[in-house]
Amino acid sequence: MPETTALPDTPAAPPPRLLLIVNRHARNGGASVAEALDILRDGGREVVEHQCGPGEKLADVIRARAAEGLAAVVLGGGDGTLNAAAPALKDTGLPMGILPLGTANDLARSLGIPADAADAARIIAQGRLRRIDLGEVNGHLFFNVASIGFSAELAQELRAEAKQRWGKLGYAIAAFRLLRRARPFTAWITQDGQVRRVKTLQISVGNGRHYGGGMTVASSARPDDGKLDIYSLEVAHWWRLLALLPYLRLGTHGQWRDVRSFQALECKVVTRRPMPINTDGELSTSTPARFHLWPGCIQVFAPAQNPSNRPQP
Repeated sequence: MPETTALPDTPAAPPPRLLLIVNRHARNGGASVAEALDILRDGGREVVEHQCGPGEKLADVIRARAAEGLAAVVLGGGDGTLNAAAPALKDTGLPMGILPLGTANDLARSLGIPADAADAARIIAQGRLRRIDLGEVNGHLFFNVASIGFSAELAQELRAEAKQRWGKLGYAIAAFRLLRRARPFTAWITQDGQVRRVKTLQISVGNGRHYGGGMTVASSARPDDGKLDIYSLEVAHWWRLLALLPYLRLGTHGQWRDVRSFQALECKVVTRRPMPINTDGELSTSTPARFHLWPGCIQVFAPAQNPSNRPQP
């Protein structure tokens, strides 16, 4: 009998390592994510939680820990939390998992991610990745929308305490207070060498589908369609916005003669005086504004898409 030599046991591959960062200041950031963690660990993941200290920037944390062999970053929070992580996700190429713990959770809604943290964790555990686009304005990235005018003023009006106390209702309360004093402004929109002079209450440049806790950028918009959806609300009186509201929620406002809408990969907006720009609910920059799209640069765990719900070419 030939002598046999036992082969050494091959060590098992380590489980995929997930970095979990929960924004405890988000509307539901204080909620327990224990069940979500159990789901991820039961699915064979190692979850390492990082609690950001005072003054610690989310993007810096992700960049610093990216070399630890991370498989993905799981973020618990709202759209502002995801926006803060966007530069590092783009730079590192790490996939993102979302536990929707914010007020509006517009990106999660655009992607069909459930509002319940445990159900959202099951989506991550399934491991299905979807590439989505990112918008950029003056060097600031956005997942959902960047806007000038009424929405930016609304972001100033809507304090964090109101969002914590009233949730989505806080948007409606602040909007009602602001609406009657809203005034049109003049802007010049440049796209493909064509300059459009407009008098408008709001210019919005959307990357995703939903924004503002219930509004829809366009009925056909998707965060992976490779296009920015631009619209300008050129209404003569503030009360016309009330008539437009149902269409803004459905994303069919582009059918109205008071609304100018088009698609682009990039555009420029200039105003008479600098005006603040709201990106994913935060005031981040001001006009003049240069908008640009980064197609498919972010990977996110998301449910399977239903082909019947995708817009036809």
